[in-house]
Amino acid sequence: METAPGVGPIHPVAVDERSSRAGLRAVASFEALKGGLVVALGIFLLFAHQRAEDFAESMLFHLHLDPDRRIGQLLLDAATKVTDARLWTIAASALAYSSVRFIEAWGLWNRRVWAEWFALLSGAMYLPWEILKIMQKADWQRIGVLVVNIVIILYMLEIRIRAWRKCRQEGLALL
Repeated sequence: METAPGVGPIHPVAVDERSSRAGLRAVASFEALKGGLVVALGIFLLFAHQRAEDFAESMLFHLHLDPDRRIGQLLLDAATKVTDARLWTIAASALAYSSVRFIEAWGLWNRRVWAEWFALLSGAMYLPWEILKIMQKADWQRIGVLVVNIVIILYMLEIRIRAWRKCRQEGLALL
């Protein structure tokens, strides 16, 4: 553990008092929204799985998609293969994903340093897949997701670089 001259041991900072409360809360709200949407989708799937084929046909009709086209066939095929085991696997995955998003949102809302690092690293983890999806087919939704993710990553990176520089200037322990 490092010590500061005349101060004694310096402990890593758990709460980031220097970062923008509004900026972190905006990112926290976005992460909570993602978690909430996945929870809502998971609950919907649990209750709608008995009528999965009817729902798939209705969705194709309302979206004006031809059931004989590839996407229509994929959706109808997936609806016929819904089993309880698959459904519970999807529900468990949705619960795990949304739990991570809610924990991250809580940490960012309360300006925790670990949450800043987590947001930076988890956002960066998705970049290769987002870029790959755009290379396969570029559309405004995929590009929008990539842009939002890059903005969040750059914001978190800027916060952590600024904190690192401040700690170096003050001779404090880095986190």
